[in-house]
Amino acid sequence: MTAREEWESLYNKAPRRKDTFETMSGVPLDAVYGEDQGPFPGLFPYRRGIHASMYRSRLWTMRMFAGFGTADDTNVRFKQLLADGGTGLSTAFDLPTLMGRDSDDPEALGEVGKAGVAIDTLADMAELYADIDLGSVSTSMTINSPASILLAMYVAVAEKGGTARAQLSGTLQNDILKEYQAQKEYVFPPRPSVRLVTDLMRFTAAELPKWNPISISGYHIREAGSTAAEELAFTLANGFAYVEAAVKAGLDVDEFAPRLSFFFNAHIDFFEEIGKLRAARGIWARWMKDRYGAKDERSLKLRFHTQTAGVSLTAQQPEINIARVAIQALAGALGGTQSLHTDSYDEALALPTEKAARIALRTQQIVATETGVTEVADPLGGSHFVEWMTDEMERQAEEIFVILDDFGDGSILEGVYKGIEDGWFQGRIADSAYAFERNVNNGNRIVVGVTDYTDGDDAETPILYIGPEVEERQLKRLSTVKHDRSDHAVATALTAVTHAAADPLANTMPVILEAVREYATVGEIIQALALEFGNWTEPLGI
Repeated sequence: MTAREEWESLYNKAPRRKDTFETMSGVPLDAVYGEDQGPFPGLFPYRRGIHASMYRSRLWTMRMFAGFGTADDTNVRFKQLLADGGTGLSTAFDLPTLMGRDSDDPEALGEVGKAGVAIDTLADMAELYADIDLGSVSTSMTINSPASILLAMYVAVAEKGGTARAQLSGTLQNDILKEYQAQKEYVFPPRPSVRLVTDLMRFTAAELPKWNPISISGYHIREAGSTAAEELAFTLANGFAYVEAAVKAGLDVDEFAPRLSFFFNAHIDFFEEIGKLRAARGIWARWMKDRYGAKDERSLKLRFHTQTAGVSLTAQQPEINIARVAIQALAGALGGTQSLHTDSYDEALALPTEKAARIALRTQQIVATETGVTEVADPLGGSHFVEWMTDEMERQAEEIFVILDDFGDGSILEGVYKGIEDGWFQGRIADSAYAFERNVNNGNRIVVGVTDYTDGDDAETPILYIGPEVEERQLKRLSTVKHDRSDHAVATALTAVTHAAADPLANTMPVILEAVREYATVGEIIQALALEFGNWTEPLGI
């Protein structure tokens, strides 16, 4: 069977959405997929898409990021987003939760519920997803150092509500390597942190077959100031590092690789972003097949979520961010994303208001249902410029892989560790961020409403305000939970967590699950792990 015959077979077998454009029905396939456009969609190396028919079969998941205040505050927003047509949930946690600290920790003062939802115990998690069918909705959680703890809470809540583990679908960010490189929300040193990642991968492979145990995230690398090529290379290198770590932990590559997912930034340079996403699929497929010996084609298909670029949003004239987000969302769709979050226009000022979140969702609904870009997989395939840009992204990424391979003496995992410990990643990102800002400040790069076209910058925009009463409510709930639980049972569970951390052959997930069921807090479990793992402080000079 030729490649074209194989593609046509896959294409014709794929289901069709009921709302596909009738205007496409009479278009001959030769007009859409010529032989000069490269490998067909759905065929190795998947540069043109991981499915033969892409969005003609199924639209991307519209997964809007939400989280603020207490669990019941965010629960209301979740239900509103689902009622507005969202098809998946994405949870933002506040800074104390992200850092593995409880709301009553002195370091958390003034930050509770401010940049996401506060989660301290299983009681909060139960309230967060109250009256939401966890067996039918796909949930993403943006959490890293305490990722194992939050997933354990999610599983416990689901089971208490009658949803079996095998029914749960969603994604955990759980990408600790990029935290050392860019976002800085780490607790433990890199090696034990990766141990927690592989423990969770082993647990989900055995217990949660529909769950993605990690979302390898370039988004935060780009938000910190990297170039598109650096975002691509650092993200995929981290992905290769996790593959090597999981294999080292005893997993077969095809046992876990089909459930790996990625998370990319859709920035403002339209064609560069499309080229980056197309390049990512091609690189991943080749490396997984040639270097890591994956045989299951699902292991070769890079699946990813996309979020529009928060760092590109401006506090000046915030309404024009709607245009920026629309362009970036279109780039994500043309790049072949599997799910998409569109930023709200007011996010440069504060957490998004309900109105702004609805406009952001409607923006991607317009792209999906009115523009016609969903009717053809990879509609820009064959464009001389887009193909060149894809090749150029691949070339620059491969140059970085050579450096990391050299750092690690043939191991990308060890190369990534060394790049973190020596500050190489951090230095590259800082240099790129500085170069970008110089271009803005010296007038070589226009930012509408900031450097040029500033009429209207003084207009006021309503914002969502998180007052001190939110922290007071959360502290009261946490105090009540601590009063009502069994201190002896909590202490016993936490001791088991420390013992499991000390045993390199043990999986920490089962004991963490037992600890959350006893209403141990996020901070208490983190401290129990830290007794064995220690804490990480970035070396001076980085």
